[in-house]
Amino acid sequence: MRIRISHDITHRYAPPARMLIQNLRLTPFSFDSQYALGWRIDLDINAGLRQGEDAHGNVVSTFSHHGAPVERLTVSARGEVETSDAAGVVRGAIERLPPEMYLRESPLAQANGALKEFALDAARGAADPLDCLHRLMSAVHGAMAFDPSEADGPDSAIEAFALRRGRARDFAHVFIACARFLGLPARFVGGYRADPSEDKAGTLAWAEAHAPTLGWVAFDPTECICADAAYVRVVLGFDAQDGAFVRSAHGSGEDKVETAVRVEQAGVQTQA
Repeated sequence: MRIRISHDITHRYAPPARMLIQNLRLTPFSFDSQYALGWRIDLDINAGLRQGEDAHGNVVSTFSHHGAPVERLTVSARGEVETSDAAGVVRGAIERLPPEMYLRESPLAQANGALKEFALDAARGAADPLDCLHRLMSAVHGAMAFDPSEADGPDSAIEAFALRRGRARDFAHVFIACARFLGLPARFVGGYRADPSEDKAGTLAWAEAHAPTLGWVAFDPTECICADAAYVRVVLGFDAQDGAFVRSAHGSGEDKVETAVRVEQAGVQTQA
């Protein structure tokens, strides 16, 4: 499947910012079932982008601006990605960290008593780790209500599970916290999803967990499926803090952010 993506992030600063620093994780990975084609990132201010890599292997584009005040900044990421359905299995990707590193707790994906009990119930009767992960995905999907309107919703897995609702990132955090408690490495993934429905196309968060026989496998507890050809994997992290598309600092009081994402698949245009 060939997927065309454009992602515009507009910042409005009040008062205008004299200093800006941004780390952009907006470049998709390339591996056996995903290849980025003609991907580029542009700014509408005069600042040069420097490209590097973080500990997770994410491509990080960095820029800084000092001087004339900036009232408005737009970052644009555009390109095409060729994908194929690998039933969620990630093959051919360069791994910078061993799987065991993703057993560590992270601020947004910690398990309290309620989550530990939930994880044990979900895993009961599992034939092997892969079966356990599938059962866990189904359990999270069944226990939580998807609420994309929660712009200022729960931050952590503990808060989201207590409310039994949240955004896609909250579903991912609950899954990750439970998988780690069960001794299975898990990490956060941010990216895009193509879909004929406008409600389901656009940016999305899901999880990857490490199964001994297969390696890393992508699980989307929001949709209760393993990632297929409609998913575009962009950024990894221990949770949504270091798995964010953008991390920034600015010399201003307020940063109002607006995003516009367009995903086009096989000639069908969807927006989110």
